[in-house]
Amino acid sequence: MKITKQNNLQDWWNKRDTPLLIAGPCSAENEKQVLDTAHQIAKSGQATIFRAGVWKPRTRPGTFEGIGVPALPWLQKVKKETGMLVSTEVASAYHIEQALKHNVDVLWVGARTTVNPFLVQELAEALRGVDIPVFVKNPIHAEVALWDGAIERFAKVGVKNIGAIHRGFFSPNSAPFRNTPSWELAVEMKRLHPEMPIINDPSHIAGRSDFIESLCQTSLDLNFDGFIIETHNNPKIALSDASQQVTPEHLENIMNNLQLKPESKTDQEYLIGLNELRKNLNSIDTEFLSVLLKRVNAVNEIENFKSDNNVSAFEMKRLGEILKTRISNGEKLGLTKELVEEVYKALFKNSFQIQVEKH
Repeated sequence: MKITKQNNLQDWWNKRDTPLLIAGPCSAENEKQVLDTAHQIAKSGQATIFRAGVWKPRTRPGTFEGIGVPALPWLQKVKKETGMLVSTEVASAYHIEQALKHNVDVLWVGARTTVNPFLVQELAEALRGVDIPVFVKNPIHAEVALWDGAIERFAKVGVKNIGAIHRGFFSPNSAPFRNTPSWELAVEMKRLHPEMPIINDPSHIAGRSDFIESLCQTSLDLNFDGFIIETHNNPKIALSDASQQVTPEHLENIMNNLQLKPESKTDQEYLIGLNELRKNLNSIDTEFLSVLLKRVNAVNEIENFKSDNNVSAFEMKRLGEILKTRISNGEKLGLTKELVEEVYKALFKNSFQIQVEKH
């Protein structure tokens, strides 16, 4: 389903030509912490929406799982005293009922909920006919279709203002980050729904506060619409995600250091230079596709030869040797291991598919 933007994201808040900033603590721990953090954030005038987790999905029982409903009046005080809108994460119809009852302005759906279509449908039904912005985080594992499907469920029940949050994806090899950014998946979501706002969650990608600024800049360079950043008045004593939360002062410095670059320029010198570079790239791509076809045909000849001689099409040892030598050769040419590995795994996948179709 195509997501049609009913209201421009800029109309969701009172600023224009600036990225949306949602900021606040990972968890609402006590009233003083919430209000102190909110007032410090509000001083800079950079944040439009204050965030705080009221219900916290935790990996293990016995850890801090949020205050729950008693924390919602604290958000009401934040709105009254600072003028910022307020938001929280919801994971059940009950959460939605209570959030709406306490005049929460914006809801978001977490990564652990997005992964479960049953839960997402429950949330969507609870919002049928309700006019409130909803942001949907990407699922924990790297699957655009699951993320897109969750967004579609909210669109189908009539939620008008829907946004996506890119918070990275779980991977056992995510170092130095907590979660792998996989920017290409967020860009794919942007391609599928160019009218839908998408913001970045650098806190959950980074897992540490010193990476936040660079991740924000990268997302701006990729034309993201804003950020949701975990901000605490004293991160050292935070009850959850202490290492990835920034202070309000640090947040202000991050925002002041970011460069909002134009997507393009209109001056002739730039356009002529860019056009020439693109012509060169187009020529290289034509040559690349021609070579790619030659390689596919060569692989097919080998596989047909093996078939004629009643030999298995694939030798796992040979595939491993190809990958190892191509990565080595690529690195000598200045190509990264990740790029070469991804290209050859795609080629192997294509060969597998062709063989399956033959049989």
